[in-house]
Amino acid sequence: MTTIPDIQSTAKHIRDNVAQVIVGKATVIDLALVALLCEGHVLFEDVPGIGKTTLAKALAKSLDCSFRRIQFTPDLLPSDVTGLSVYNQKTQAFEFRPGPVMAQILLADEINRATPRTQSALLEAMQERQITVDGETKFLPRPFLVLATQNPIELEGTFPLPEAQIDRFFMKLKLGYPTEDEENAMLVRFQGDDPLAQLRAVVTAESILEMQRVVRSVRVEASVRDYAIAIVRATRAHQSVELGSSPRGSLYLYHAAQAFAALHGRDFVLPDDVKYLTPFIITHRLIISAQTRLRGRDAEQIVKEVVDAVPVPVEQ
Repeated sequence: MTTIPDIQSTAKHIRDNVAQVIVGKATVIDLALVALLCEGHVLFEDVPGIGKTTLAKALAKSLDCSFRRIQFTPDLLPSDVTGLSVYNQKTQAFEFRPGPVMAQILLADEINRATPRTQSALLEAMQERQITVDGETKFLPRPFLVLATQNPIELEGTFPLPEAQIDRFFMKLKLGYPTEDEENAMLVRFQGDDPLAQLRAVVTAESILEMQRVVRSVRVEASVRDYAIAIVRATRAHQSVELGSSPRGSLYLYHAAQAFAALHGRDFVLPDDVKYLTPFIITHRLIISAQTRLRGRDAEQIVKEVVDAVPVPVEQ
């Protein structure tokens, strides 16, 4: 039977494996593992050349799961994502040919380059782990994880993700530029063969499903649960916010805190876990007012204000 120490040990193996390719970025890798344990989808948003796609591929190769990649372009059709039924003249019947979404790990590269119609093809898959083709529902393999990337500065030829789809992403992560030492280490690491090609899986799909089940048993005291709810509700009441976090944000924050605690070998959640995870889970769910944007403030600053304002529960 899988235990919390087993989860901590397995996460270390995955982290070390990914670190063979990605220099630094330990925080981002840990957060991606939190999403994996919650079977949540991750949106990597940053400038080109930072390593978004490489990190997603390194994480996928570390898991013994089926992996597919979609390069999103404006001419991509929904059937290119979900698959379609093709008439077989030999059998005189329609046969379903699965699309790349019928995989356990799906890399959606430059997702904001696809049209809204194609983007919406992922909505059902991301939330309900199923697709509907020609009126027939087909369930996706488990675990199912979408790792999407997008470029925030290139606007020409892109289609911003609708709020409904943004809300379905468990968290949004930014990698940021490496430090001078990290960039130097990256040059040395990649001067020979590509380490990504040598990467091997370190955990099976069955183990991941078992860890996901165990994570849900991590204890969350009522005061900590109330603290998470208070943060989310405060985003809805903030004067600079037009639309605060959805109840899905509350649920994701709750589960993320459980997974984060398990990664650190604990079977209970601390208020600090909730406080640390809030920016990654909640920020992309907020719609701030136009006046706030004109003043040069963004959702990250609003979330920081909210977290600082909500009292942290303390032990009596």
